[in-house]
Amino acid sequence: MINFRIIARVFSLVIIIEGLFMLLSAAVAFIYKEPASLFYSAIITIVIGVLAFTPLRNEEKTYGNKEGYVIITGMWLIMCLFGTIPYLLSGTIKNFGDAFFESMSGFTTTGATILTDVESQLHGILFWRSITQWQGGIGFIIISLSVLQVVKSINIQLAITDFTGQTGDKIHPKINEAVKRLVIIYILLTLAEAVMLMIGGMNVFDAVCHSFSTMSTGGFSTRNNGIAAFSSPYILIIMTLFMFFAGTNMTIVYFGLKRNFNKIFGNNEFVFYCITCLVFILLVSFYLWFKSGYSSGKAFLEGSFQVISIITTTGYYHVDYNQWGGFLILTLFILMFTGGTSGSASSGIKIIRLLLLTRNARHEMRRMIHPNAFIPVRLDQKIVPQSIINNLLVFINLYFLIICFSSLIISIMGYDIITSFSTSAAMLGNIGPGLGSFGPFANYVSVPMAGKWFFSFLMLIGRLELFSFLVIFTGSFYRR
Repeated sequence: MINFRIIARVFSLVIIIEGLFMLLSAAVAFIYKEPASLFYSAIITIVIGVLAFTPLRNEEKTYGNKEGYVIITGMWLIMCLFGTIPYLLSGTIKNFGDAFFESMSGFTTTGATILTDVESQLHGILFWRSITQWQGGIGFIIISLSVLQVVKSINIQLAITDFTGQTGDKIHPKINEAVKRLVIIYILLTLAEAVMLMIGGMNVFDAVCHSFSTMSTGGFSTRNNGIAAFSSPYILIIMTLFMFFAGTNMTIVYFGLKRNFNKIFGNNEFVFYCITCLVFILLVSFYLWFKSGYSSGKAFLEGSFQVISIITTTGYYHVDYNQWGGFLILTLFILMFTGGTSGSASSGIKIIRLLLLTRNARHEMRRMIHPNAFIPVRLDQKIVPQSIINNLLVFINLYFLIICFSSLIISIMGYDIITSFSTSAAMLGNIGPGLGSFGPFANYVSVPMAGKWFFSFLMLIGRLELFSFLVIFTGSFYRR
């Protein structure tokens, strides 16, 4: 049986923590002398969280992966549900469906928006939009393992993501201590980016909000034209650099700070991630320089920024890449199916899955030539069990099946094939802007309400990596 009292206990703490983040946003609103709607939202949220707080008896401190799956999905839904309150109370968004879409886009770090005039919004609301992405990026579930600690003796098996194939190097034998260190790194990188953006000429508010969105690979901006509102090459370089960090496993960043370079360059996924980024940066930059008349420096800067933005699923834009021509549009569409590394804030298929898929394909060809030979797939000098390879193949097949089915649904709404496929990939990969009608400088306000709910569903299952969400709808999940 599923222990719903444990689940309720976790949910109540999630609501309280979210209310505290609303209080932080209310403080920003107070500084700018704006209405107290965020303060009221925070009070409502915290009170509900306190009322829902569930005491537990010793015999209830059990564990199981079923509770873990319910907690994972329920956390995101509850955060998104309460995340609508500031939008509705402030009058920023008039109806619940649009508010839920905006909230879901924030917490899943998608960056798709229905706001047509971002710059006219209250500072407190813009801060709230950005900090929802920051919460989603760090992974509220990971934070709860260390900071919240429902009850220290409760051991809930949380399948935070489906198996990615990455065993990973431990930075500390205790999970809570390891998570704390990674959270500290995440916070320090956020602060470092904010400071560097201010050095580049951004005001404090813009710098903080964009650092939230960058480190979470979210992509929300405080300006109508996104990053195009900031023409400084320095700002583009800083944001490209920190998007790259955000798409990197935080454990790798930790080893970098400790100067343990053997752990870094011995990590096959990180090396593959660097090679993938470099190859596509050179490809896009060369094409922009050769075909589009860009100078070599501008071509490299724009190419680097856009490639890293798509690979890490951040979704920032500086120019309208819909105007770059068919070759580069197709290239960026392919990049929508990559994602950053495992253990990072980015979404998508993830580099590790693509690496293992590539190695398995190469080994399958060798097995055809030598059918009796034992040719295992290796990662970081370790043999990857075939069962894991099979799981990855199932994941990737299901991922593309959902893309195709979603594209069909979107085309029924009246959109062309490029818009349909790219939007499906952008929603499921939590990228935000796609191609065609929903490319850069566009928003999703014109989508029918049924379409916005469907997009919200895609954002959620994409962030939870399909199975963590879909498993709760199987009949076997509720059997003993």
